[in-house]
This record gives sequence, C-alpha cells and structure tokens, in this order.
Amino acid sequence: MAAKQPPPLMKKHSQTDLVSRLKTRKILGVGGEDDDGEVHRSKISQVLGNEIKFAVREPLGLRVWQLVSAIMFSGVAIMALAFPDQLYDAIFDEEPVSSKTPIRLYGGALLS
Repeated sequence: MAAKQPPPLMKKHSQTDLVSRLKTRKILGVGGEDDDGEVHRSKISQVLGNEIKFAVREPLGLRVWQLVSAIMFSGVAIMALAFPDQLYDAIFDEEPVSSKTPIRLYGGALLS
C-alpha cells in the first residue's frame, strides 16, 4: 500500500499580503499610537523612545544660570586652592586656621 504524499507546503509571502502584515504589526505593538500619542515605527524605537522630545531647547535663563553658577563655583574653587587663608578670612571671622589642607580639599572638590 503506497502512502499518499502530502501536497507541497505553500509559503505565504507576508511582505505582499497587507492584511497579514498589519496583523503582525498590531501583535508586535508597532505602528499604532501609544498612550502618549506617539507612533512607533519599530520595536527598537518603542523601547528606546522617541528622540524628538529630547531635542527641546532649554530657556535662555537656564543657560545663563548654568554659566553664572559654573563661573562662581570655579572662582571659589580656584581661590580656595591658591589663597586658602584669604578665603577662610572672608567666610569666617575667627582666628586663622593652622592647617590649609581642609580648605584646599574643599577647593579641589568644588573644582571637580
């Protein structure tokens, strides 16, 4: 008795079948809008997020404040490293300290 051969398997081309492709993208969660209203084109962009929201320009006042504070911290740090006695006298109204190491360590921490 001869066994009947099964018919050859037909491969489905999902790239050309648009309905199948849409179903696959829905199952993967790609292509639709999420809760924030963003449309993800791939699973990688869904995991990593959209970089457009990171391209927002900061206000000018924030940039100026960052520059001013960086200059002030650097100035105090350089003064603590170069002139620890004068910085100690400017901050505290006490007798001079015998060791300059803590003030210089403070300056190094500020500069870093």
